[in-house]
Amino acid sequence: MPMKRSAAVTLTAALCLLTAACGSSSEDKARDSTTEAAVSKSGYPVTLDNCGEKATFKKAPSRVVVMNGASVAEVSTLLALGLQDKIVANEQTYGMSEVADRAAAIKDLPTGDIKLNDAYDIPREAMLGLRPDLVLSVTTYGFDQKNGFATREQLKQVGANSYVSPQGCDDDPSKMTVADSYTLLRDMGKIFNVSDRAEKLIAESEKNIAAVSEKVKGEKKPKVMVLFSNMAMGSNDFSSVFSKGIANDILAKAGGSNAFESASKALFADLSKEKVAATDVDALVVISYNDPNPAAYAKKLLKEFPQWSAAKNNAYVVLSDSMYLGPSNDLAVEKIAKLLHPEAF
Repeated sequence: MPMKRSAAVTLTAALCLLTAACGSSSEDKARDSTTEAAVSKSGYPVTLDNCGEKATFKKAPSRVVVMNGASVAEVSTLLALGLQDKIVANEQTYGMSEVADRAAAIKDLPTGDIKLNDAYDIPREAMLGLRPDLVLSVTTYGFDQKNGFATREQLKQVGANSYVSPQGCDDDPSKMTVADSYTLLRDMGKIFNVSDRAEKLIAESEKNIAAVSEKVKGEKKPKVMVLFSNMAMGSNDFSSVFSKGIANDILAKAGGSNAFESASKALFADLSKEKVAATDVDALVVISYNDPNPAAYAKKLLKEFPQWSAAKNNAYVVLSDSMYLGPSNDLAVEKIAKLLHPEAF
């Protein structure tokens, strides 16, 4: 399922796969990335410093537009917080989810009946026609005038605030960790005055991940290959292989390691078939991005590289939104840990 170049570029920049602390993803900086002005008993006004721009909310947004950016982090976060009725147009979808009914819930959201541009996203005039009061973008790419999008200043002029997700300020998702998913939840909690819901979700995720990590503590860390199914993003045979980013944090918490962590300094490694064949892979994590049969792709890879330990043990798992920025990273940690260390569960 090769993507058009523009979409692939968007995915690489956003993934999203994307706050004032965008240059760092440590727990402390993530928690401190949002500053809040004096807040009344109603929870407003609230001021966020996001990518160097201040946005003040006098009330909860009611006409939210979620840009594509090859992500579902933003729409999934809104759904997890029970804010689906605030969305007037959503362009994000992965086609599947580890969370029961989430894919269907995303599919049921309004799209605004927009004719998307070549990057599969909302062009400027269409965006302004939606009359949003909040626009969410994975990275600053979604507000770049050169790409035909409405700028943050243009949105402000029509009364709309804008928000760029964690690690999207400098378009460098290679630094992303699970802490950034919590930052996104916290920021949306403050914007919509549902911080109690956000903190509850964060606490549950932290508790679940800690329990899994404790079970696999001290165990040998199998080498894992993480990649998108049926997706071409570079010139080599394997151009959608994760090298850095949140996938590595998830693997570490699940008691594993990235077999291709040293293959690139960027988020993705662009690898030849020979390089992949020469690397021992103990387990395979295939991420579906609107692929109707990612399991078939996983089995094809295992058959193609029978020398892998993963192939000998039929060790693979298919995941989607839980492997990237969003509210469900704990599900990925648990599923991968059970694949790598079944004896611990």
